[in-house]
Amino acid sequence: MAHDYDFWLFDLDGTLIDVDPGYPPAVIARVGERLGHGFSDEEATRLWYGQGDAREDLLAERDISPEQFWSAFHEEEDPRERAEATYLYDDAERFLADRAEPVGLVTHCQEYLTDPVLDALDIADWFDTVVCCDDDIGWKPDPAPLYRAMDEMGVGHNGHVGAMAGDNPGDIGAARNAGLDGIHVAREEDTDRDRCVRGDHRVTSLLDL
Repeated sequence: MAHDYDFWLFDLDGTLIDVDPGYPPAVIARVGERLGHGFSDEEATRLWYGQGDAREDLLAERDISPEQFWSAFHEEEDPRERAEATYLYDDAERFLADRAEPVGLVTHCQEYLTDPVLDALDIADWFDTVVCCDDDIGWKPDPAPLYRAMDEMGVGHNGHVGAMAGDNPGDIGAARNAGLDGIHVAREEDTDRDRCVRGDHRVTSLLDL
C-alpha cells in the first residue's frame, strides 16, 4: 500500500506521537480548576483525545463552551512540559524517517505546542510542511487545512494520489472531503471501541502500510 501514494498527510497526536498516561489528567485537572469543574480520569481522556463528538458532548453536559475550554487549556498547558511528556511511536519512526514521497503534517495541536514537540523529538525535518489548524485555516474534517498542506508540498490539483492517516474520525472525514484516501490508525490504547470509523484502510500500526 505504501507504494500506491505520491504523498502522505498525517495527524500528529494519537497517530505519530502520544503523551505519558499521567499527563492528560494532570493538565485537565488544572483546566477544571480554572473552569470550576472537576473531571474524572475517564473524562480527562475524553477531553484530551476528543474522539468524534466525545469532547463536545462532555463540554455541553457541563455547560462549558468550547471557547471557554480552549482558553483555559491554552493557559494551563506549558510547551516545555508537553514536550517532555511526549513520546514517538516506534512504528512512526520506522515508517517515516526515510520516506521518499512528500510528507505533510496536519494537526489540531497549536503551533506554540507543535514546534517544541517536533524539536524535542528531533522529527521536524521529516515533514515538508506542517499545518496547525486554527479558525482562519479551518479544522478537520474541513478539507481546507489538507488543501493548504498539499499546495505547500506542490501536490495539489495536479493528479497526484495521496492519503491522510489519523486516529480521529475528523481525520478520515477531512481525507474524504479532500478527495484523499483515509487511513484510520487505530491505536488500541486510545481507540473508542464503541465507535466505527469508516476509512479506506484501518491499521493498528503504520508498518501495516
